[in-house]
Amino acid sequence: MVAGATLDVRKVKRAASEAAGVLRLLANEDRLAILCQLIQGEACVSELETLLEIKQPTLSQQLGVLRNDEIVATRREGKNIYYQIADRRVLALLQLMYELFCVNGRKAS
Repeated sequence: MVAGATLDVRKVKRAASEAAGVLRLLANEDRLAILCQLIQGEACVSELETLLEIKQPTLSQQLGVLRNDEIVATRREGKNIYYQIADRRVLALLQLMYELFCVNGRKAS
C-alpha cells in the first residue's frame, strides 16, 4: 500500500464481509478436513468417507454447504460425483493453512 493512499471504505467492508463468510465456512472441522483432502486433488464421496472417517450423511451435508457457496465444484463420472476446490482464493488460503498446521504441525511459540 502506498503511504498516504486512502481506502474505499465500501470496498473494504465488502471484502471484509466476503472474507468473514469464507472464514465461517472454514471454521467447521468437517468442512476444513474435506477441503484439506481436496488440496491433494479431486475425490468422490466414497473416497472422502474412507480417508476422513466422516459418516456419509454428514459428509454429504457438508459437501452441499461447500457446493452451495461455490467453494467446490463437481464432475460426474458414471455413478460417482467427484469434488474439487473451485475457488482459487480459498485454495491459496487452504494451501497456506495446510503448510502452517499440517506440514509443520506444531504450535508457534
